[in-house]
Amino acid sequence: QVQLAESGGGLVQPGGSLRLSCAGSGRSFSSYAMAWFRQAPGKEREFVAAITWSGNSAYHAESVRGRFTVSRDNAKNTMYLQMNDLKGEDTAVYYCAAASKGPYLTEIDEVDYWGQGTQVTVSS
Repeated sequence: QVQLAESGGGLVQPGGSLRLSCAGSGRSFSSYAMAWFRQAPGKEREFVAAITWSGNSAYHAESVRGRFTVSRDNAKNTMYLQMNDLKGEDTAVYYCAAASKGPYLTEIDEVDYWGQGTQVTVSS
């Protein structure tokens, strides 16, 4: 079992940057495929970015490609989401997720573990 805890959210102006972190505890963090999802008010939770267990390969949703970058440091049991050029439509609660089945975690019904979420608000 793995426990996940996000941090790094907050209020940022359009065009600004934030880096989210997802700290994992428990056994075998490095054996899980990891991902970021987000949920805006009144909308369904959606996939943002995924990274393989080794961190050697990543996949980003088209809506964030070129602006967001997912990475992980297995030595620190932590996954990151670097978010640049933020837009109002990026406002959402961001969740990290883990799955024992890989290589990419992109579907909500494949998630084994969720974090509690961190709020990101993009507004002037």
